Amino acid sequence: MDEVAERNRMLGNYAPATMKSYLEIAHLTEQTREKNDSSGFIKELLGDHESIIIRLRENINLFASQLNDLGTSDFITGLMETRKKMAWMLRAHLK
Repeated sequence: MDEVAERNRMLGNYAPATMKSYLEIAHLTEQTREKNDSSGFIKELLGDHESIIIRLRENINLFASQLNDLGTSDFITGLMETRKKMAWMLRAHLK
């Protein structure tokens, strides 16, 4: 999160500073479960990473082509690669 906040500041914006403002821009939701088991938590975490990967992938070309911001495009590509690695590790853990 620090890297995202720093990138935001580099672009002249402020990062959200309250839980309310984070919740307004979040696309992930909190899940409630009846059974607390590790497999379920890992599957849920994997789904969250996959959702983030899709969201980042959708915006890479937007920043590069439409906004002419190759730096941010590269930045979110790096974020996406980190999430892909985490998703791969979580998938391996479920096997």
